[in-house]
Order: sequence, then C-alpha cells, then structure tokens
Amino acid sequence: MTAAPRLFRATGDGRRETNAATVLRTVLDHGPVARRAIAERSGLSQAAVSRQCTDLVNLGLVRELPELVASNGVGRPQIPVDLHTGEGDGPLAAGVHIGVPYSTFGLLDLRGRLLDRRAFPHDGIAPGDLPAKIVRGLRAFLRVAGRGRRLLGVGAALGGWVDPGTGTAVRHAMLGWAGRPLAAELARGLDGFEVRVDNHARAVAQSEILFGRPEARRSLVHLFIGNVVDAALGITGVVHQGPGSGAGDVAHLPVPDSTVVCPCGRSGCLEATVSNVAMARTAVRRGIVPWPDALLVVDAAAAGDRRADRLLRERARAVGRATALLLDVLNPDLVVVTEHASLINPEYLEEIRGAAVDHSHVCQDPERIVSPHAGTAVLPVAAGAVVLNSLFRSPLTASLR
Repeated sequence: MTAAPRLFRATGDGRRETNAATVLRTVLDHGPVARRAIAERSGLSQAAVSRQCTDLVNLGLVRELPELVASNGVGRPQIPVDLHTGEGDGPLAAGVHIGVPYSTFGLLDLRGRLLDRRAFPHDGIAPGDLPAKIVRGLRAFLRVAGRGRRLLGVGAALGGWVDPGTGTAVRHAMLGWAGRPLAAELARGLDGFEVRVDNHARAVAQSEILFGRPEARRSLVHLFIGNVVDAALGITGVVHQGPGSGAGDVAHLPVPDSTVVCPCGRSGCLEATVSNVAMARTAVRRGIVPWPDALLVVDAAAAGDRRADRLLRERARAVGRATALLLDVLNPDLVVVTEHASLINPEYLEEIRGAAVDHSHVCQDPERIVSPHAGTAVLPVAAGAVVLNSLFRSPLTASLR
C-alpha cells in the first residue's frame, strides 16, 4: 500500500484546519452534497467552503462528482462532492483489534465501512512476542487486501488501560503487559505508517460518534463485555479519557444481586460476574461445554441448547443491571452495549434492555440501549476508527503524517 502524499501543512491560527474539519464532517453526514449546501449546513462562507473543498480534493479525501449535475439546471452548475470512497483508488484506514485468543485485522474506507477482515490467532505466541507477530500478519493482510491503495494509517484497539497520547499499553492484565510502547513497536515494522492506539471501549464509542446514530454525538456510554470488561463516555462528540487516559475502568462496578467472588476480594464485581472468562467457566461447571470458550456457549445456544440459552440470559440480565447503574449516574442519550451473544441474537439485547429499565430510576425507554452500528464487525471497525477520528478532526495535518 502507499502512504499519504505530502502537499502542505496548515498554517495560521488554526481556522483553516477547523474549517476543513467542518467541511469534511458535513460531507460525511450529507454527501454527495453541493458546496452551496455545505455552506448552508455548516455556517461557513461559500468562499471558505470552496477553499477547503479544493484542499480536500487535492489531498484525495474528497472527490467531485460532475456526473450527478442535473443537465436541465438553471445558472452555474453545482458539482456535488463526496468522500473519496471509490473502489480501487480511495484512501483506506487499517485497524487491528488485539484480543486475548486472537486479533482481528480490518480495512475501512472513509465512511467506516469494513471492506475486508481477517482473524489472526495467537496460538503458541508468547505475549512478549505478540506485537512483532501481529506486524508480520498485518503486513501480509495489507499486501493482499490493500491492492496498492493509499493507506492513511493503522489503528490498534485493545482492552485494559491504554494511553493514546503516548501510544502505550499501560496495563493489560490478561496479556501481562505493563507500560508497553505498543504504537512504537507496531510502527517499527510498518514502513513508516502512523500507528495510533486506544482502549477498545473508547474506540467503539468514537466509531459510534463518527458513523453511528445521531444521538451518539450528544452523549453516549459504551459498555464492552468480553474477556475484559470496560466502558467509555462520550459528551458532545468527544470521548472522555481523564488524567492518564485512565477513564472507563468499570471492572469492579457492583452488580446488584451478584454474589460472585472477585479476585479483588469483594463479591459482585462486574467483570467477575459477566466477562467471557467468567461465563465460560460457569458453562464448563454446568456441563454445557467441554472447555471454557465463550463462543462455544453462544454456538450451543444457537443450536438449541436450553442450558446455554439460560446462561446467556442470566448474563444479559446482569449486564442490564450494571447498565441501569450507568444510566442513573450519567443519563446519556444512548447506551451502546458490545456483547457477543446480543450481536448474534437480538433476544439477548432485549434481556439487557428489560433488566436495565427494571432497575433504572431515570430510564424508562429501552430503545436508548442499543448494539453497535457495525454489528459483528464492531471490533475491526472500531480499531480503524482510531485513525479516522484523527483524520476527521484534523484532515489537513492528519493525512500528511
């Protein structure tokens, strides 16, 4: 794949960059759209919109679509512009979600649409060797999937405490990582492409703000249920990070009625109650699956195993009770829950909704609780959104790095 062209750097007081971001976001929301309509929707002057469209076209982020001009129009024709997502030549963003049993590679266009994906199992790879192995697998994936198209950068999303400012995996207990300079390790083997990293709960939240429901731009909470359990908060389009980027650790949030003993010494902690690890161990103990694998439990339920279905509904109700706590404290416009069973079968989302509404003191609308817009592609899309978020906030400089 090829790197972004270096055309210029933004100068002045930052208004040029801000205006470019406004125009690009308006095109994302409304494209194909004429420059006059961009000015009306954004509040910018037509001259400013014209300048920024020229810059964005030169950068290859936006393209003109003269074929959409009405032939019988009166006056000077308004040529619509849209994001450059053309098959074969539009720029792309790569994403890698680093899980515990495997990673997932993805390739996205500027609208966050997943064009290709590949699983990368971690079998036999020591955690210390994992970044180098991921780079090797990602390079092979990009050679085939990218087909020579321009790559804007690589986003990596993972659980635990991640500091995107320094590109560091501060703490990932299940991988045994502490203070790991992950962005630098990944970038070292990727031909100079920029690599950005973030916590996967925040990455999903940002993906929802960019490409999901309009309510997400006002306020949302994202709750991630996997081997790791964490959360993210977004207000007016910005995902909160907090000092040291430590926001979102809800592993020890109390779950009402849960008596599960947590390694921290307390009972009823969220991660100890609902994580994939906890559910899989319960499934083995109940004889539902032969070894602890959460995906096997979901498959068993889909195949008609009532015991597996009962266990998944128990977990969904526990997730719903935790969701009620988040609703009562933060009262967001939207709660997005990433939980594998509810992505596969909406009945489990209904269980989450029901328990949340039953236990919440402020929310009586179950429709405020939703699954991610990308469905089962949520993780590679979120990883790619780590790069695309930077692009849409600073298109003139982000595309030049």
